[in-house]
Amino acid sequence: MFKPEDFDIIDMHTHPFIAPEMSIARFGTPRDMEEFIREMNKVGIYKFAGSVVQVCRDGVDFDTIRMLNREALRLRDAYPDIYTPGVHIHGAYVQESCEELQNMHAEGVKLVGELVPYFLGPWGYGEPGMMTMCKEAEHLGMTLNLHGGTEEELAPVLTACPRLNIILAHPGDGDSCKTRFDFVSRYKNLYIDISGTGLFRWGMLRYGVDVCGAEKILFGSDMPVCSPGMNLFGALSENLSFEEFNLVLGDNFRRLLDL
Repeated sequence: MFKPEDFDIIDMHTHPFIAPEMSIARFGTPRDMEEFIREMNKVGIYKFAGSVVQVCRDGVDFDTIRMLNREALRLRDAYPDIYTPGVHIHGAYVQESCEELQNMHAEGVKLVGELVPYFLGPWGYGEPGMMTMCKEAEHLGMTLNLHGGTEEELAPVLTACPRLNIILAHPGDGDSCKTRFDFVSRYKNLYIDISGTGLFRWGMLRYGVDVCGAEKILFGSDMPVCSPGMNLFGALSENLSFEEFNLVLGDNFRRLLDL
């Protein structure tokens, strides 16, 4: 079995925070970023990416979106060698979102998301404004990480924006997992991260690699909601080659974001 130190790992799906009240940890820890980083380092993860999130199920104004994005920039400035920021856009604010993408691109940001529509008020990827925002992200050379998203919602975007790379978050379990891998396999610009549920099913990662190819799958944990150690060692226990692990555990993310 390979070990974490055999690879230069990037956990591409996390949700860091500055203020403790911004943490979405289910059981109260980590309480700050020093503890967050310490827990990641403990299992062999020294680099991570992702968006700062806040639960506002009744909806938000765009000032909240800007605030979350600037929190991500503050974290990037505090941890420049280990954190790659992801930023938010919102389907209820299409023009503002496109302007925000331009502003974030000027700051050197290349990752949009993870976008979690149900956290920031009800909006969906199938709404008309999604295409406009995606075309702007494509123009700027950014990559999207999306929570959920069906083929019915995303196929028009994947077809209309062939240079826009989209990473689906969470493989899920059972038949839904197989459906998502099949979806990913059929679009050149569609990828999947393995954060959240799925890895507890033995053989899930090997199955995904066989269906999609190792170049379409990225490692993520969903820290601090999920355990980075459980996800990493669950991945490492699967029967992948060194070359396949290299792609999944970091090289795919570096390639997509040109890091």
